[in-house]
Amino acid sequence: MSTVEARPTTTSITGAMLGIPQNELVPSRYAVRVGDIDVLVISDGVLTPPAESMATNADAATRSAWLDNMFLSKDAFDWALNAIVVRSGAQTILIDSGLGEEYPDFPRAGLFVQRLEAAGIDLAAVTDVVLTHMHFDHVGGLLAEGVKERLRSGLRIHVSSAEAEFWKSPDFSRTAMPPALVELARRASLDFLREYGSHLRRFDEEAEVAPGVVVTRTGGHTPGHSVVRLESGGERLMFAGDAIFPVSFDHPEWHNGFEHDPEEATRVRLRLMKELAANGSWLVSTHLPFPSVGRVAAAGNLFRWVPVWWDF
Repeated sequence: MSTVEARPTTTSITGAMLGIPQNELVPSRYAVRVGDIDVLVISDGVLTPPAESMATNADAATRSAWLDNMFLSKDAFDWALNAIVVRSGAQTILIDSGLGEEYPDFPRAGLFVQRLEAAGIDLAAVTDVVLTHMHFDHVGGLLAEGVKERLRSGLRIHVSSAEAEFWKSPDFSRTAMPPALVELARRASLDFLREYGSHLRRFDEEAEVAPGVVVTRTGGHTPGHSVVRLESGGERLMFAGDAIFPVSFDHPEWHNGFEHDPEEATRVRLRLMKELAANGSWLVSTHLPFPSVGRVAAAGNLFRWVPVWWDF
């Protein structure tokens, strides 16, 4: 088992990062320390995709029953949108970048850059970016107006080779994305490759980004989808991107409508949850409810989400 402290601590993060602006009613960051590595979970708000997209291979009655049990709408459900900032050694690493200005029909998301600033994170201080994949809600923050000009010229963006190649001519035939989101995903990925192609640092299967920070391709959700594992002083944290969703603990077999290879995504999901249950690692995932910090416990043939006890 990991020797991670029983609850995350905020003591390693500077006071400026924890100051809450007067006009911010709900804090949008949560600090964790993994050995010598500082982690800040940043919320980019909430998306509201159609409810059927959470379980495209489930019958409507079963899906509705699960939504009822979770007190969620049967039409569109709230989907958290999280990214993290990691400080390891001399490097400041942004993992994913939120929605940005890509889709105004999600009015409760898209303020990632402002939330970084509220947390005291200077874009010019970011040395590296890791992309779990290139869906619009993961690259959009870097496409927002004025962001690229504030980033350092030597910025390194780590993404799997399979992911970068896929988005040159993406295939949506196995997804169940609404047509508007298909076109958005296609456009945002091409815009990103055009704007940041010279900054890409591609890897095939795995790469060490910084001391104790390793990104590994899993595939499934997209061909090059990746997860990031942090390890320091015997403590661990995994940022799982879009591999694990809230419904995954009750129904890991349910296919998400945004998955490009649903069967492989299910195999990846089960493999990662077994790993997390076995080693006691903290888990942070893009669409788990903020602050999205917790552990995975085995529960018979399924899994149980054990959220962190908040440390104020």
